[in-house]
Amino acid sequence: MSLTPHPSLPRLAKGWCSTFLLLIATSGTLAAAELEVSEARLRLLPGDLPAAGYFTLTNTSEKGVTLTGADSPAFGNVMMHRSVNQDGVTRMEPVAQLELAAGEQVEFAPGGYHLMLMKRVRPLVVGDDVEVNLHFAGNQRQRDTFRAVAPTAQ
Repeated sequence: MSLTPHPSLPRLAKGWCSTFLLLIATSGTLAAAELEVSEARLRLLPGDLPAAGYFTLTNTSEKGVTLTGADSPAFGNVMMHRSVNQDGVTRMEPVAQLELAAGEQVEFAPGGYHLMLMKRVRPLVVGDDVEVNLHFAGNQRQRDTFRAVAPTAQ
């Protein structure tokens, strides 16, 4: 006795595979219209010193989002920090997550929230474009391009 597959089985399998691959490719990526990143820049410091990531993040969606971190193929480690002044002493503290309500905007700037990018993977010079992936709750990501700027730039 031999079994012969139904003639439409290969087409059906191909259709399911295509659908599955499309779902994988689009899952985990936020729609560009939901979150707007502007003024994205990396302040490079000399040698192996960490770079600082500054930008403005605007939640243009109708629901809140939670920023949970970031990564970059140009750096081995990226952390979110906030500079705080307590009793005349400025220090950095790690930030595990940052919630943005619908329509809210937050600025990552010197003296406040910022990304700390450590362990450079390759040399960078002023003017380079650097990919940074922002991570959001729900395993969502958004890829953005940051421009490398001089240490004196704000």
